[in-house]
Amino acid sequence: MSRLRSRPGDGERGSALVEFVFIALVVFVPLIYIVAGFSAVQRGVFASTAAAREAGRAIATAPDPDIGQGRALRAAQLAVEDQSVDASDVRVAYVGPGVDCGAGGGYSPTLLPGEEFSVCVTVTVRIPLLPDFIDANTATGEFLVERDRYSDS
Repeated sequence: MSRLRSRPGDGERGSALVEFVFIALVVFVPLIYIVAGFSAVQRGVFASTAAAREAGRAIATAPDPDIGQGRALRAAQLAVEDQSVDASDVRVAYVGPGVDCGAGGGYSPTLLPGEEFSVCVTVTVRIPLLPDFIDANTATGEFLVERDRYSDS
């Protein structure tokens, strides 16, 4: 009798490692990319919402519309940068009361006491590893500004 008998399963030694590596490449790598893509989109949504809120607060407390619009743009850029999103593609627009941000800007705030308007901030969201010509996702945040009726300005 030979001591070199083959035992059942000897031909499959090491195959678990090969299977794990194959499954890791086929399943885990795309899964990680999908999670990274969703987190980039969510970060853009958070950035646009926070930027609209901060821009609305900045313009609502400004002494005149020109200074307020400058403050609103800078506040929006800072809020977007705070969420680790590129602030080069930040657009701030204003719409009248009851008008949807998708209708486009065109409203010019006067900052008179009792005035109501919405600040709309649109941020371009970049998804990792996609070329720029495919990557055209945007997130828009809206904040309603209500000027105090009894302000001094």
